[in-house]
Amino acid sequence: MKKGIHPDNYRLVAFKDMSNNDVFITKSTVDAKETLEVEGVEYPLIKLEISRTSHPFYTGKSKLVDTAGRIDKFKSKYAKFQKK
Repeated sequence: MKKGIHPDNYRLVAFKDMSNNDVFITKSTVDAKETLEVEGVEYPLIKLEISRTSHPFYTGKSKLVDTAGRIDKFKSKYAKFQKK
């Protein structure tokens, strides 16, 4: 392994999945502006949109996306701008 290329500021960081409020703690060098207290210890906080506890690949559950409803909503919203 090459010397001097790896960061030396690893510390424990709390990662929070915002879709299901799951929190896990791991080492990271990422900069955080917020903190979170877990079991009496304060950690830098990084907010995630999706993690292993909410991703369909890992959970085996998929979300149904109503694309037909979205398309109809789009067409009705912009129908007034159609050229005749």
